[in-house]
Formats: sequence, C-alpha cells, structure tokens
Amino acid sequence: MKTFLGIGLGPIQTSIFLDGAFRGGFDRLVIADVDAALVAALRKSNGTLQINTASRTSVTSQTITGVEIFNPIVPADREPLIAAAAEASEIATALPSIVFYKHIQDWLRTGFQRAPDQRRFVYAAENHNHAAEALEAAVGSFSATHYLNTVIGKMSGVFPAAECARRKMPTLTPVADRGHLVEEFNRILIQSCAGIEERRVQNLMAKSDLLPFEEAKLYGHNALHLWLGLHAQQRGLQLMDEIAADPGLLARARIAFVQEIGVALCKKRAGVDELFTPTGFAAYADDLLQRMVNPFLTDRVDRVCRDLERKLSWDDRMIGAVRLVLSQGLAPTVLAEGVVLAARTLFGEDRRQIRTGFEKLWGKWDAEATTVWEQFALRL
Repeated sequence: MKTFLGIGLGPIQTSIFLDGAFRGGFDRLVIADVDAALVAALRKSNGTLQINTASRTSVTSQTITGVEIFNPIVPADREPLIAAAAEASEIATALPSIVFYKHIQDWLRTGFQRAPDQRRFVYAAENHNHAAEALEAAVGSFSATHYLNTVIGKMSGVFPAAECARRKMPTLTPVADRGHLVEEFNRILIQSCAGIEERRVQNLMAKSDLLPFEEAKLYGHNALHLWLGLHAQQRGLQLMDEIAADPGLLARARIAFVQEIGVALCKKRAGVDELFTPTGFAAYADDLLQRMVNPFLTDRVDRVCRDLERKLSWDDRMIGAVRLVLSQGLAPTVLAEGVVLAARTLFGEDRRQIRTGFEKLWGKWDAEATTVWEQFALRL
C-alpha cells in the first residue's frame, strides 16, 4: 500500500503536495493538523476538499477526495499518525516555520523507528534554505529516509468563509471556515537523491544542486515581494494588484530585482543554470512581477508585510538580499529603500531605536553588520 502523509493543511500542502499525491495514485492520503475545526470540517465532508486556483484570467476549483485527517495532540489520533508515518513512502511538512518541528518530531520519529529501513522521501516545504537539515536533526537519521529541501515559488492565501462567499469560490469543505486560493504556477523544485525518479507526487522537479535556486527564491522572489508590499503599505493600498496602477513603482522594483539582486546572483552562480544569466534572470523577474500583481490572486498587502521581525533577520529575505548584493561587490541602493520602510514599520522613526532593534534582532554587531547597516542608515 502506497501512503502519502502531509503535515500541516495550509494552501501549500493542499495545492502542491496533497494535490500531487492525489494525482499520483496513492492508496492512502493522510493529513496531520492541530486545528480542531479544520479536522472536524474535513471529516464531516468524508475526506473531500476543494482548492481554488487563480490564473491570469479567472479562478477555478479542484476537488481532492479520500483524505484522512488526524490531530496529533488528540490521544486517540496519535497512534494512527504514527502508523501512517511508519508506512508512508512520501511525506511533506508544510508548517509556518522550522520552529514547529519540535511539535512533530516525537511522533514522526516513533513512526520512522517502527520501519527504519522504509524508503521515504520527506519534502520540507518550510521557507528556509536548510529546512531539510533542520528536520533531520529534529527527527533523526534513517538509512533509507531522504530529507529533501524544496523551492516553492507559488503564491497563495487563506480566505475566511465570508470572503469566499463574496468571491463565489468554495471553502475547503462546505462547513469549513476558510478557503484556499493559490496561483496556477506549479514549477516546484526539490532536492535530488537516489531513487527520486520513482516518486509518485506529481509536478515536482528534482535538482542536483538546489541551493542556487533557493537563493533566487528567498533573496529574489521573497525579497522583492516584501519590497513591493512595503511600498504598497506606505501608499495605503490594501491589495497587491493595486500596484499595477503605479508603473513607476514596478519599474523601480525591477531595478532592485534585476540590476541589483539579479546581477549579484548571476555573478555568484554563473554556469549553474540558464536562470543565472542576464537574459534568464530578467525573464524570471518579469514573470514574477506580473504574477505578484495578479488581480485574481487577491493578495493582501498586510499578509505580504506580516512578521517583519522574521523577515528582517540576518539570513532572511531582506537583509539576506542586501548581504548577497554586497558580497558580490555591488551596491543595494534601491533594495535598501525597502529595508528603511520595514525598519520604520517595525522599530519606529528614531534612528537610535532602529539601530538597537537591529542589534537585538541580529544578535551580533560585527564588521559585516556595520557594513549592512551603512547601506540604509543615512536614509533613516
């Protein structure tokens, strides 16, 4: 029996891994989630759910059937999840961040220990360049278990039932209090390993060296998405698609994306892939800038700009992008404009207060931190 196990039932899980497993012909589709209301809603629908997909012209819905769901914090559900972990050949974690691994490591490890020689592909879908390594450290190493990083350049959102009704799109189930809306983009990259060509989950593309593509996603896609969101927030906009009415802002975003981050990545990763060429990266950036303002995606500015403390941390998108550009001997001039907006939003207007905030956030203040600070300090 071929079993797929998904941990976390957010839009990345439903639209990529669960949908890919459904199309891949697994015998069992099992989900773990701690949201009691979500568990009850899916059980009431007998394991049938719907997801909404936004193209550039419309929104359509897809149906997935036969999904079993269990809550790992409910004692009666824990044993079925451990059994599913033992027998699953492909597993996908799609949690808010890698810090949540501490909540799944015990039961997942117990399941793996029951079948230590089972071959497993474990896709770590948290937005972190070394999520797979962190998951392996938390759960443990097993001879045939492959923990794989992912690059997910797919934008998505969760909408309350009232908004779904207004937009005439279904919620996850008829009684669910939310719906998932994702963009149609489906070029999902995963880390390669022995036997990966035998995977069943559909629409995953294996790469022998994933890190360059992870950098393009985090320091390119994610950084510029936040850059645009911060400027939209400053202008009082509610939805990302409203930015389309400001071609000057999009043009400036493209400078940061292509001429600063793009040039740095092409210099650092020259020869890896067509993406890391001037033509390839410009096409990548132009496609993303169009997708970021897709009106059918209904992407909220406040969603893009949430959790700034994490997004301004030393290795995350905004500061990480600044460090990348500097490391290649370039100046992150336009990129720094976004850092200024984020810093003022998070720490206030006082320059000394902002400096103190970054000192606490980065946990250090060495020569590199000073150089990064200097890129935007004079703008404060």
